[in-house]
Amino acid sequence: MASGGTEDLERPTFKSPVWEHFGFPVKLNSGGKRLVDKTVTVCRHCGTRKPYNSGNTSSMATHLQRHHPGVSLTGVKPKAAQQPLITAAFKQPLPPQSDRAKAITNAIGLFIGADMRPYSVVQNKGFKHMLNVLEPRYDIPSRTHFSDNIVPGLYEQEKKKVVDELAVAPSVALTTDGWTSRGTVSYVTITAHFITADWEMRSPVLQTRPLYERHTGSHLAQVLTQAVEEWKIKRPTTNIPVTTDNAKNQINAVNEAGLGPQIGCFAHVVNLASQKGISVNRMDRLLGRIRKVVSYFHRSTTAAHVLKTRQEMLKLPTHKLIHDVPTRWNSTYDMLERYLEQQAAIYSALTDKTLKKNVKDIITLSDDDVRVAEEVLQVLKPLKTVTSLLSTETSPSVSMILPLKTRILQIHGSKCGRQHHHSRCQDCH
Repeated sequence: MASGGTEDLERPTFKSPVWEHFGFPVKLNSGGKRLVDKTVTVCRHCGTRKPYNSGNTSSMATHLQRHHPGVSLTGVKPKAAQQPLITAAFKQPLPPQSDRAKAITNAIGLFIGADMRPYSVVQNKGFKHMLNVLEPRYDIPSRTHFSDNIVPGLYEQEKKKVVDELAVAPSVALTTDGWTSRGTVSYVTITAHFITADWEMRSPVLQTRPLYERHTGSHLAQVLTQAVEEWKIKRPTTNIPVTTDNAKNQINAVNEAGLGPQIGCFAHVVNLASQKGISVNRMDRLLGRIRKVVSYFHRSTTAAHVLKTRQEMLKLPTHKLIHDVPTRWNSTYDMLERYLEQQAAIYSALTDKTLKKNVKDIITLSDDDVRVAEEVLQVLKPLKTVTSLLSTETSPSVSMILPLKTRILQIHGSKCGRQHHHSRCQDCH
């Protein structure tokens, strides 16, 4: 097919409209046979030659748009026009190995670990919706990816930091605490305490491990020894003090592990002393009566409504009655204090005609009982204050024990007319 110029060009049968304006050059050999050169294309308008790779017409389309803008190229897009738009680029999925995707995945792992969230949170509809709003291009990995890779990896990173800090700390102390979960599984938690070179107190939790065997001193000693070895805490020239509760197996465990000195938890001492005090016969009977009254108002919605009505009538705070927990003596203090606060409303409610027939076995407190209860509250109040102070303190230390103990003895001495200091009051004991 001849061109409009002097050179003979052949138009291929390809569908692209660009071939209306370009063709392959044709030459005749010595025998007069036509030879088509398909490595080069020639513009029919100006004779410009373009290298040709099979199927690629973008360079020819660009040439026509730049130098022959009047020609029609319906359906042909030059290379520049084929670049994705910015909006389209933001709709492309993030490659899992990209820095952005890795940062988001690690942030989710930190969220799970730091806030103690279940791994299944990554499958929740609300969580997925939030991530889609924040980063539509991110495809969240499976829960097993977080449980098997991300969170364990973050744990190892943090563990290395703590081990490095412990290695340069001149001295380290430990505390242990045994507790039981709602699923009735026993655990022991070990926490380290040390001061950095910048005089910052650090208290990282080293481990929380389940205890499936009996809580003997030997077994607890093994747990302590393993923790000391795993976290590289052992010092050849310094001891490792360990604070525990006052149970015999805990004391034996510290000694068998070669650690020490063992320091009894002062809050636990206060707890044991308070429980012993409120378990004497007269107090036990008094508290039994109060528990029966509190249980009645907790069980009956009708009684609770009558009590609230009488509180409002007597202009008392509309507080609910508190039932104590056997393992927390301060809850017994709270129960007793709340009962005395609401005794007028309680007595008025129990004498209401709608409740009278159901309260035959409930005995209210006599005037003498109320007097004893008020005196007991005064004795226990300093112990409650000490317990609350130790429980809310983020970094309680041994230096708090002596001032608190002295204060308890001073208050106790003023109530019985003696100054005890460090001696024991036989009359008040």
